[in-house]
Amino acid sequence: MNIMQVIAERRISEAIREGKLKVEGWQGRPLPDDVDPLMPDDLKMAYKILKNAGFVPPEVEMRREIERLEQIIVGNPDEQTRLKQMKKLEVLLGKVALMRPATGNIALQEEYYRKIVERVTVNSPR
Repeated sequence: MNIMQVIAERRISEAIREGKLKVEGWQGRPLPDDVDPLMPDDLKMAYKILKNAGFVPPEVEMRREIERLEQIIVGNPDEQTRLKQMKKLEVLLGKVALMRPATGNIALQEEYYRKIVERVTVNSPR
């Protein structure tokens, strides 16, 4: 054990004894995985460094917004709202594709968008 580990272990033990650190909920359990499932594999380390520094990359924010829009589209009974959200989704997918172009990835997004459009019907106003 190096000196830093010894110091860290001592301080953790002292904090637990003094009641400053509560371990009841986590004792014996692994820490939660903080890896974002929306993050591309080849950028995970860079994003983790940015996250630890207090920054969230725009691509991750856009992917989170895409996931939120997908949930709205699937869960909303109002067809006009779904159509509006689908348009927003299309714009975001285009922005993500431009930020990180990949021929296979764009084709997958187009196929995905086509499937969503097939599932949604829009009644014309009467």
